Amino acid sequence: MADEELAGMIEELCHSKAEEFRMLGYEHVDGKEIWDCVSAKYAKTGQPELHQLVNDILSLKVTQFMNHMTLNAFKGNPF
Repeated sequence: MADEELAGMIEELCHSKAEEFRMLGYEHVDGKEIWDCVSAKYAKTGQPELHQLVNDILSLKVTQFMNHMTLNAFKGNPF
């Protein structure tokens, strides 16, 4: 699978998860924020295998996402 194709698939998964969060009432979530949250775990260890990456995106909970956003706000990182 080409890198561009893989990146496109991951982007679609993130947009799908963002759509799920919007259905739960979190209207201002987008796919990039989902990816930022999920990929923050990989800063020290590097990107994992594809199956782990997909699992991390699809199993992301709203509470995990909101904790990530809150920590970024405290650090002064823009949303």
